[in-house]
Amino acid sequence: MGVFTEVGDRVWVARYDWFDVNVSVIGGSGGLVVVDTHASATAARVVVDDVRRLGAGEVVAVVNTHEHFDHTFGNGVLREAYGEVPIHAHEWAAEHTLPAGERIKSRYDDEPDDPHAAEVLATEIVPADHTFSSAAVLDLGDRALELIHPGRGHTGGDLVVRIPGTSTDPDVLLAGDLVEESALRQGVPGFGADCYPMDWPATLDLVLNLVTPDTVVVPGHGAPVDRTFVENQRAAIGVVAETIRDLASRGVPVGQALDAADWPYPREELADAVRRGYEHLPRAQKRLPLI
Repeated sequence: MGVFTEVGDRVWVARYDWFDVNVSVIGGSGGLVVVDTHASATAARVVVDDVRRLGAGEVVAVVNTHEHFDHTFGNGVLREAYGEVPIHAHEWAAEHTLPAGERIKSRYDDEPDDPHAAEVLATEIVPADHTFSSAAVLDLGDRALELIHPGRGHTGGDLVVRIPGTSTDPDVLLAGDLVEESALRQGVPGFGADCYPMDWPATLDLVLNLVTPDTVVVPGHGAPVDRTFVENQRAAIGVVAETIRDLASRGVPVGQALDAADWPYPREELADAVRRGYEHLPRAQKRLPLI
């Protein structure tokens, strides 16, 4: 069970122990929007119970901040509970939800002793069916939610949700996994096998343009943070990107890069970031490996 806590005007966030993942609910006169739906059908049924316990209304739409299973595998259950509600995501995320989900299922299939394996494998993957490329607006009657794709970072299809505040309540930005706070990962951003480390700093620059000193920023995992936290994380991700660029420009082979520099995060968390960064750099910014 998760406990929904109000962080802004009719904006509630619940943290769930599995992955320390956040599920958010935004209320308006036209109903509720659920942002991210947890990591399995079983987990999502708990989310539905928690939303109903909140007693703020009926769900009229779902948003996925990106395609990873811990944010999308509850989509089908939300539709079981509330009918054929639209599911919104960036076009990249919608296109990649099914293959990304099948990949994670294959990993759980190889780990049958994992306590969550059965529920992940039994979950039907339901991708978003309402997509956009740059920005979209969801009308909730007395308020509008802005869905913005600020660029690539954690994945190729990250979006943030901006909820304007009132004279007495702060605005809220749901940042998905572009921002990471969770102690489960010591606050290390999710540099996974599909990340874009060279794009991520500029993407967070755009996110920061949407954030004021009073904005409540809700990461995909962990506790809400403020603008200073996002600035600091952007700076650290920027160091990762520029270190990759420097190593590649000096001809350091990708297999030696992790041990060839000081990094702002533990080396064991950066193998995919380095590999992806080398792949994404244009040829003009790389030299042949030094002998």
